[in-house]
Amino acid sequence: MSNILVIAEHRSGVLRPVSLELIAGAQTIKQAGDKVVVAVIGAQADKFVSELSVEGADELVVVKSTSVDFDPDIFEGVVAGLIQDKAPKAVLIPHSVDSYGYAATLAAKAGHGFATDVFKLEYDGADLVATRGGYNQKVNVEVDFPGKTCVVVTVRASAYKPSENKGSPAVSNIDATGTASRSQNKDYIELGGGNDVDITTVDFIVSVGRGIGEETNVEDFRELADEVGATLCCSRPIADAGWLPKSRQVGQSGKVVGNCKLYLAMGISGSIQHMAGMKHVPTIVAVNTDPGASIFTIAKYGIVGDIFDVHEELMSQLA
Repeated sequence: MSNILVIAEHRSGVLRPVSLELIAGAQTIKQAGDKVVVAVIGAQADKFVSELSVEGADELVVVKSTSVDFDPDIFEGVVAGLIQDKAPKAVLIPHSVDSYGYAATLAAKAGHGFATDVFKLEYDGADLVATRGGYNQKVNVEVDFPGKTCVVVTVRASAYKPSENKGSPAVSNIDATGTASRSQNKDYIELGGGNDVDITTVDFIVSVGRGIGEETNVEDFRELADEVGATLCCSRPIADAGWLPKSRQVGQSGKVVGNCKLYLAMGISGSIQHMAGMKHVPTIVAVNTDPGASIFTIAKYGIVGDIFDVHEELMSQLA
């Protein structure tokens, strides 16, 4: 029997949805006799027991530490101890600003296999294979780990759909208040777009790309989004130009819209970076003058046409 260790992540007292996604991701590499062990670390870690008790979690380890929020030294020390204790074949950690602080060091010190920003895990015979982007997300790269008995991977948000069913994992507790840190956390500050809508939580998005041409046209599509009850978002060139705030950018260097059900892409060609943030959306409607645009390869419905003509028609129908 082998273990698969999942490290839950929380921020400002709220469990991050990616924690539940990783439990679902663990199921894709779970083999007969394997057990999925979920660990949550923090001074108030016990408050997340109910949320983490979902289908697919076989054991839940509640690790009490001295830090309420994330601390890289504490997480590295605790996870290293869990690896020694549980001897997992794979450790799944959210790919986030937190994991940047400890995952690579954790793997390097112990000589574990390591891959970041993974969006697919599978076995090829007895070998674990992780798929991630490469060359600035222009290609997908399959990474294997010959000779490694334990592999640490950071997994991209929204790569897996979490289970909606509750579970009854065995719960154990560990006291790690003696784990030392080199720093002292004073406060957590959310940078950029703090007063803006969180686009990862909305279910309907109208998104604009280079096809809008000029900044003055942004307001037309904002009006359209308001009329249909959607949130206006954008691809990277629009955010880089300052036409919409960075908090509205969808994509690899922006945000993954994990809760979105309907995505209307207006004048977006469909770079790999942008599609990484929205290709999972069940209903994608794309409008582009180029019939060969990459966005059409993932769209459920495609319109080859001018976005301004489509905008005008939609507004006339809504009038």
